[in-house]
Order: sequence, then structure tokens, then C-alpha cells
Amino acid sequence: MSGFRLISNLPCRTALAGCLMLAAMSAHASDAPRVVSMNLCTDQLVMLLADPAQIVSLSRLATDARSSSLADQAKSYPQNAGHAEEIFLSAPDVVVAGQYSDKATLDMLRAMGVRIEQFPLTSKLDQIPDQIRDMGELLHQADKAERLARNVESFLAAAPVLDSDAPVAAFYYPNGYSLGVNTLGHDIVTTGGFQNLSEKLGMYTSGRLDLELLVLEDPDVLITAEPYSGGSRSEEIVFHPALAHYAKKDRLLYSSSDWVCGTPITLRAVQEITHARNALSQQENTK
Repeated sequence: MSGFRLISNLPCRTALAGCLMLAAMSAHASDAPRVVSMNLCTDQLVMLLADPAQIVSLSRLATDARSSSLADQAKSYPQNAGHAEEIFLSAPDVVVAGQYSDKATLDMLRAMGVRIEQFPLTSKLDQIPDQIRDMGELLHQADKAERLARNVESFLAAAPVLDSDAPVAAFYYPNGYSLGVNTLGHDIVTTGGFQNLSEKLGMYTSGRLDLELLVLEDPDVLITAEPYSGGSRSEEIVFHPALAHYAKKDRLLYSSSDWVCGTPITLRAVQEITHARNALSQQENTK
């Protein structure tokens, strides 16, 4: 009650100015679009930029800690199953989706008059600032987006140029899957101070890397995924005896959910790789 008495004692024009300002702020908040996200990566951009009241729902993957760096935060919001009917009934102002989100669902939503905005897959770190700005403009959060985008740009501008004799890292996931040059993982590794074995081998797209070739090339570190509880046959190749020395020498690195999407959080992955690069240098210097 004391707050109301204070305002009533102000000169009329001051109180009126305050009321007009509050009204303008309320109008601005109500203008901010309500958003549904259908994609793991747009989920994270939405959570980083939108006001909580703007978020109608996120994809079901948003709460998967193996995939999403903001899984705990995502638990505060409803999840959608990516079905056109449920999304339409939630009455969003805009639906954000990924480059490869289900085309039939998106076409149906468009036919029902729902605004759809698709975001491309991020394959380079320097694409992240534009993605942030695009999402910020869409959500009427341009100022917040600009701050985040500039932080990413400053981080990347300060990254050292990769040495031609830099140590080599190899991606080796279940079933022998390895990331090629045209991937976000490649950019994370090279920005962090390692060469990617795939580039040396001319693998520009991701695919299977033969164990024999991997052993022959003998990269300095191996990057793989955290094993699932209980294990699987597809993971057995990662723990082949010929690769056991990587774990013994602390040269086995695990990629995390920070590697999955191109967001400001991806910079944590670069920092982890830089730390591993520095640790490797210290090992070499103490030999």
C-alpha cells in the first residue's frame, strides 16, 4: 500500500508519465510473440533469448541431457511431440523449426495459417552470431541477441590461428562413425587447437572410419561420446584393445551436449578442447 501512496503524492504529470511508461512496457510485453519450438537447437536459442512467458512449448528432446545443454532449464516448460494438431491448438504466434524438421507437419501448419520459421543446421562457429540475431529479431529480443552475438564474435576473433604442426584429433563414435570437415565438430576441434584427422584423410562429409586406418594414422587424441549405461554392440569398437592406450594416457576425450547445436554454449566445447590441447603440450614438454 505504501507504494500506491507514494505515487499519489507525486505531481500529476510525473505520475502520468510513470503510468504511460508502465503501459508502454506492458504493451511491448504483450507484443512479444508466443513461440513453439519443434527442434532441439531452436529449443536452446529460444530459452536463451525469449522471456519465459513467450515460450508455449519445446520439443521433447529439450529435456534430454545427452542432447541438450539446457535440459534442466527445459523442464520448466511444456514439451510437444511435434504433431501439427497439438501445436495448432496451443495457438502460438510463431513456430520455429529446424532445416530437417518434418516437412508434412510444417506444410500442414502452414495450411492452417500458422507462421513457420526454419533455422538451418549450423556447421561453422561463425554462423552462430547470425542465428542468434535472427532468433532475437523473431522473438522481439534484438538487444539481448545482439549482446550474445557480439560475445561469440569476440571469442572467435581472439582464437589463435591453427598451427600447421598442431596435434591431430580423430572423431571415433559407435560403429566407427567419424565427423568430416563440413561439421560443427570439425570447427570446434580446429578452433580449439587440433587438426581433424578427417581433413588429412580428405573426408569432407561424415562417415565410417576403418579401425585399421585409424590405428595406422595414430592421432594424438581420440574424441568419442560418453557410453550409454548398459552398453551396446555399436560401442564395442570404440573400446577395442588397439585403442586402449588413449584412455590410459588421458588422451580420450568425450564430446558432450555442448557440441550438438550452434549456440553461445558451444563455446564451452571449444574451451574444453583448448584445455585438452594445453594439457597435451604439457605432457609433451615433460617427456
